[in-house]
Amino acid sequence: MPDALAIVCVRSGVLPSGSLRAVAAAGGAALLVGDGTDEAAAHLGASASDLWVWETSGFSPGRWAAPLAEFVERFDAVILPGSPDGRDLAPRLAAELGRPLVAGVVEHDDGVLTVSAWGGSVMVDVPVEGPVVWTVQPVAVTAESHEHGTGPQPVDLEIRTGGARDAVTVEVLAPDLSTMDLVEAPRLVGGGAGLDGPGRFEQLAAVAGRIGAAMGATRVVTDRGWLAHERQIGTTGVVVDPALYLAFGISGAVQHTAGLGDPDHIISINTEPHCPMMSMADVAIVADANETIAELARLLDEPAPADSTGATA
Repeated sequence: MPDALAIVCVRSGVLPSGSLRAVAAAGGAALLVGDGTDEAAAHLGASASDLWVWETSGFSPGRWAAPLAEFVERFDAVILPGSPDGRDLAPRLAAELGRPLVAGVVEHDDGVLTVSAWGGSVMVDVPVEGPVVWTVQPVAVTAESHEHGTGPQPVDLEIRTGGARDAVTVEVLAPDLSTMDLVEAPRLVGGGAGLDGPGRFEQLAAVAGRIGAAMGATRVVTDRGWLAHERQIGTTGVVVDPALYLAFGISGAVQHTAGLGDPDHIISINTEPHCPMMSMADVAIVADANETIAELARLLDEPAPADSTGATA
């Protein structure tokens, strides 16, 4: 029996960000909880060696905590993705188990959990002795392969009446791209030291919003205070893996490029044609990034042209 277990909350068969990292940290042992767990198990593939599934409708971390605690108490370490659902369930589960909770772990090794503090600008080592619950930062990782046993094993945990109450969902809103976790964004727009001031990032944010992208930046920018540190892309900030990445005025320091994951498409705008970011790009545009942002903002603000029938495109 493994001494660690990952718990992953599933909605409509979709694995949240950070799932693969949590399962890898647990050595391949995982329990999927929620609706569509069989579909989610298929997405995990060979990443899980020991896999249990608890199919239950809705998301009820308060009501789930007690039955989950009975199931997982045999595991010394219980690990959850630092996704919104994981962050909701982890403290309730830790309280039910009577264990300490360590949130936002970025590295783990031999009884020491390393967490990020002060917006990711400082790393703190937390020694751990005894059973613990912890969440991992949801960054992109390469899936590890394990030999499968008998496949996903269904479990039927009993939710007792009474107990902890859960929040009532009043309305589900579309995600706000300006506050979305960078690791969850399929499109990202990044700004670097080649941009000429904080006002340019306001303009870039408007462009990002118009194309359905979240906005990030390099460490130079966040250190200047032009953007918050949680918007910093890179190994010392947030490690991402978008489908599309647009880099404006970013030369491509290794700390930044190593944190990009493997985007399907990269577009880079820079005056230096031979910098690392331009070399990585599928489309490299040699131009002033500030002027390009201004022109994009102008074009995106214009009304769509009408065709010959008078309809807008």
